[in-house]
Amino acid sequence: MQTKSTKISFEGQKIFIGIDHHLKSWTVTIYTEELMHKKMSMEPDAEKLAKYLERHFPNAEYLSAYEAGFSGFSTHRKLIAAGINNIVVNPADIPTTNKQIVQKDDKRDSNKIAKGLRNQDLEAIYIPSRSFEELRSLMRYRRTLVKDISRNKTRIKMFLYRNGVDIPEKLYSASKYWSSAFTNWLKTVKLTTNYGHIELENLLENTEKLRVSLLYVTKELRKLSRHTAWKKQVDLLCTIPGVGMITALTFLSELFTIKRFKNLDRLCSYIGLVPSTNSSGEKERTGNITKRCNNHLRSILTESAWIAARNDPALSLKYNELKKRMKGNQAIIRIAKKLLNRIRFVLINEVEYQYAIK
Repeated sequence: MQTKSTKISFEGQKIFIGIDHHLKSWTVTIYTEELMHKKMSMEPDAEKLAKYLERHFPNAEYLSAYEAGFSGFSTHRKLIAAGINNIVVNPADIPTTNKQIVQKDDKRDSNKIAKGLRNQDLEAIYIPSRSFEELRSLMRYRRTLVKDISRNKTRIKMFLYRNGVDIPEKLYSASKYWSSAFTNWLKTVKLTTNYGHIELENLLENTEKLRVSLLYVTKELRKLSRHTAWKKQVDLLCTIPGVGMITALTFLSELFTIKRFKNLDRLCSYIGLVPSTNSSGEKERTGNITKRCNNHLRSILTESAWIAARNDPALSLKYNELKKRMKGNQAIIRIAKKLLNRIRFVLINEVEYQYAIK
């Protein structure tokens, strides 16, 4: 006699999982296509979550999302490996009510992610390959080293001013560029007590260690730029005024691939070269460039735009025209957008930069 099957299958159905992830725990909200199943806290373990889903919703399609944060894309890769189709989303793009803002907690956060996923309101951010991600991390680490060195130099100069130590006139310009002669002079500075010597020596030692680290990282990046995988693109970008090896690698590591941006407007929006707007009824106000941006790219593109405006005749002429009706900082943003268009053209068409083209 044939027995009745007691196996349950959710084949053809989707299960939506919102994850608010932290270092020591995950808060998870699970929705079926029609109902809220459960809110729970668990260990930050993708495989345990996958086993729970398989036990309660066998043969279903599992869809999850979490906010981009401290763990980068490592959590995403673990969820994918466990059989859960995950996306990573920008926290600013998740639909949020005022109540969720003023009464924020982990359960509400995971719940709004799960709801947004079920309602198809979430847009996934681009996930780079491991090699691109590690290159981007190295480029950002180098930027951090540069900032730390600058901070330490400022601390040393403020220490000298505070203790009434005057920089010799012959070394004043050298101190601006922190030459070896200026460094050697700092080592000879005499203070009233040993306490001051301890502080100054420690500041100098930290600065020199940071400079050694920066030199090592820069040398390794130079080797990397000559590698087959990067050389062609780096060489093409370096034909653009204001773009050197570090700037070229920064662009390549932050953009991953230029072809993921359908047009210039989307690329400008990603970098943060679009104005903020505020319109209501018949009134429309356009403000300064948006605060939402890729800080690494926007700052380095602006620096390149200043150099390009001095060296490229067409961009120089355009800057002079713009300067007549707006401030210099506003004009250079428009030059940066034009330069970005040329960078995009160089990368897409794999051709060298052309001077004096409007």
